[in-house]
Amino acid sequence: MTNNASKHKSLTSNGGIHRRAFLADMGMGFTGLALGAMLSQDGIVRADATKLWLPPNGQPNFPPKAKSVVWLFMNGGVSHMESFDPKPELTKFGGMSIGETPYKDSQNPDKLKLARVTVVNDANGQQRNKLYPLQVGYKKYGQAGIELSDWVPHVGACVDDLSIIRSMWTTDDNHGAQTQFHSGRHMLDGEYPTLGAWVNYGLGSVNDNLPQFISMGNREYWNAKDGHYLGPAHDAIPIRVDPNNPLDFAKSASGISDEEQQVGFDLVGGLNRLKAVEYPKDAALAARIKAYELAFRMQTSVPEVLDLNSETKETEALYGLDDPATRDFGMQMLATRRFIERGVRFIQVQHGAGGAGVWDAHSGLKSNHEKNFKAVDKPIAGLLQDLKRRGLLDSTIVLFASEFGRTPGTQGSDGRDHHIYGFSVWMAGGGIKGGVVHGATDEIGFHAVENRHYVTDIHATILKQLGLDSRKLEIPGRKRLEIDHGMPIDEILL
Repeated sequence: MTNNASKHKSLTSNGGIHRRAFLADMGMGFTGLALGAMLSQDGIVRADATKLWLPPNGQPNFPPKAKSVVWLFMNGGVSHMESFDPKPELTKFGGMSIGETPYKDSQNPDKLKLARVTVVNDANGQQRNKLYPLQVGYKKYGQAGIELSDWVPHVGACVDDLSIIRSMWTTDDNHGAQTQFHSGRHMLDGEYPTLGAWVNYGLGSVNDNLPQFISMGNREYWNAKDGHYLGPAHDAIPIRVDPNNPLDFAKSASGISDEEQQVGFDLVGGLNRLKAVEYPKDAALAARIKAYELAFRMQTSVPEVLDLNSETKETEALYGLDDPATRDFGMQMLATRRFIERGVRFIQVQHGAGGAGVWDAHSGLKSNHEKNFKAVDKPIAGLLQDLKRRGLLDSTIVLFASEFGRTPGTQGSDGRDHHIYGFSVWMAGGGIKGGVVHGATDEIGFHAVENRHYVTDIHATILKQLGLDSRKLEIPGRKRLEIDHGMPIDEILL
């Protein structure tokens, strides 16, 4: 028995040499095999493994109601008052401090806190942080008659498919809250896997020619990774909506034939598998093998998905591809639908990265949000409508979120500051009720006062619909806290 074959003894349950492990060691005919994933599928996990974390079988813990997730994240902080939680009291009392409004004598401790925060004198003795009027109108949408901003007419037309959660809160009052919404942990806690990484860890691939976890749009350095202690194999694969250059290093070198590329791939794959046997705990090596082999298959599968020319003119118009203001995000939404059709499990789409994020309207809120909603409203509605008419919305959860909301008081002359005490997100599809408002903020949108939810409650809700029990997603030596798990929002579930 060879030394390498001997190493495989520790990988089996009965002390023998497993067939797949032996063939991988000998390099016989396993082109396209991601060794760690194959061993995981066979239930083979080293007892002393501390870095290579793979799910035991890639199956849900209980029958799922959804198969896929579309995670739409608006970087910078969307104003909930000018979008999904209109507050006419802001206009009624605009320009006043809290002390000048009927809310000054409220016995609610949260509102008393608001009064203390808001009534502040600047160096000139003038009160600042006065209530800032709504910068856009609002009206009732859909059969549900839910009031939404005039900046979201297309999504508003889909409101009977949405559950709007108006009572979110978080703790990071700077843009590290982007990481917090994805992972559930404050940046000062350290680096923790994101929800997408946990889904990637917990469920097997639906389509072996495509990644099950992808990301579109730019991500800032503080929110650029997903796997963290689960390992790089659980990071999202970044995709560009360009069939000629969809991701880095995925194109074959010019002048190399398919046959020549296959020879090189077979050689490198065999060498990688030999190294994987020698270093079974090397998560970076396992991720590299997986990425290398997947990239080879993606050279043909991904460009086909991103070739939008096969879509009808009606579909292109539905997503706004005929309008320069909506074209870029519309292409990402149309590509998202095409990935969902082909079984991709989790798709993150980040809108407006760069610095803190384009939604960060400390000044010029009206022009900022009007432009940004113009870019995303129609494409998002197009995605919802297209998924629904193709029978895909029932099995696909769509989330619209931002790291926090914005203050009811003014910042400067025409902006709003970061706001963590109450803000809105919405969900649709995948067993989520439609035409529902859950939770509430107070009359001026400051505090979440009814059915309050920390960000991991969104995670728990999505995991439940995917058939995953987050408490079964722990790994040895990593005890997760209650806040990591959250509680499903059962009130919005069918």
